[in-house]
Amino acid sequence: MPKQKTNSGAKKRFALTGSGKIKRKHAFKSHILTKKTKKQKRNLTHAGLVHKVDENAVKKLLAMK
Repeated sequence: MPKQKTNSGAKKRFALTGSGKIKRKHAFKSHILTKKTKKQKRNLTHAGLVHKVDENAVKKLLAMK
């Protein structure tokens, strides 16, 4: 059976932490920033973690399952 390919869009968007969790960036911080408040933009800066419910789907895209 051939190897499963990693989704090239997913490998650019997600990163693994040392403990095996999946790191992600927040959406809505790339353009049209003038109408967003400073607080909103500041809070979108920090990276988050992928929720437990979505972890299996992301791992499948990263060819980890």
